[in-house]
Amino acid sequence: MKAYILKRYNKEAKLELAEVAKPLVKENEVLIEIFAAGLNLLDSKLKKGEFKLLLPYKLPLILGHDLAGVIKEIGKNVRDFKVGDEVYARASDYHIGTFAEYISIDEQDVALKPKNLSMEEAASVPLVGLTAWQALVEKAKLKKGQKVFIQAGSGGVGTIAIQLAKYLGATVATTASANNFELVKRLGADVMIDYRKDDFETVLKDYDVVLNSQDDKTLFKSLNILKPNTKLISISGPPDVDFAREIGLPWLMRIIIYFLSRKVSRRATKLGIDYSFLFMKASGKQLAEITSLIEQGHIKPVVDKIFTFDETNEALEYIEAGRSKGKVVIKIK
Repeated sequence: MKAYILKRYNKEAKLELAEVAKPLVKENEVLIEIFAAGLNLLDSKLKKGEFKLLLPYKLPLILGHDLAGVIKEIGKNVRDFKVGDEVYARASDYHIGTFAEYISIDEQDVALKPKNLSMEEAASVPLVGLTAWQALVEKAKLKKGQKVFIQAGSGGVGTIAIQLAKYLGATVATTASANNFELVKRLGADVMIDYRKDDFETVLKDYDVVLNSQDDKTLFKSLNILKPNTKLISISGPPDVDFAREIGLPWLMRIIIYFLSRKVSRRATKLGIDYSFLFMKASGKQLAEITSLIEQGHIKPVVDKIFTFDETNEALEYIEAGRSKGKVVIKIK
């Protein structure tokens, strides 16, 4: 099969198109013919080597976390899926590789594709959808009547998180450029702040939850808009000790992460705020919950641009430029 290979970590290096063996199916796995693959900044960060201490992959590596496609073969222990099912998934860490024609992954990572989405639309959902779900439903336990600040509302996570928060009954504030106000308002944003000229810290007050996806400066400013006994959840860092323990990092890395997160953790504790870092996990069960919301019309993915498989490197460059609205997808079949 054809696949795009990362041979070495490098900011400028391009992925190489190669012919590789079709993956073998283990007893709990399904072999999926990939029709479309979603791109994420995580793919770019892995390519550049930014996560090589947290996720020490062996090279060469097929990149890509999100997919939509059709099951072609199932392992002997698979019970929930059959050959011919249209599915989508976020492949779990150390089992990624969706920039390819086929992938074999654990059935626990897989969900049936929403019937009302195309393959390209479905491929845009898993990583950002699961991130929004795990932040707002699992960690924040967001409730009706609460106020949530979701940064970068026109981005991949933001476009899904706004819709999920509105479904949960929250009041939603977000940052975006003025050009994207119409988009985020249509998704459900109640308060829109132009990050190019306005300071959200002077506009927002007494919020219950912040979903942080920006830099350290924004992270610390976010603490000032929260009430006591509320939650600041960051998907851009710094990672915290609970995260280090959860993924089983060695003691030296735990110490390093402790010092990286000490400043924000101490400031949050002083203000009575719960700070946590979220590094999302693959989950077919949660993805099935998101499928239900999509089919009911509560969530609709925003796809900015679709590239061909031959344009995979150009697609990565496009998301690295930071101008996409919603998600970017590669059409493989």
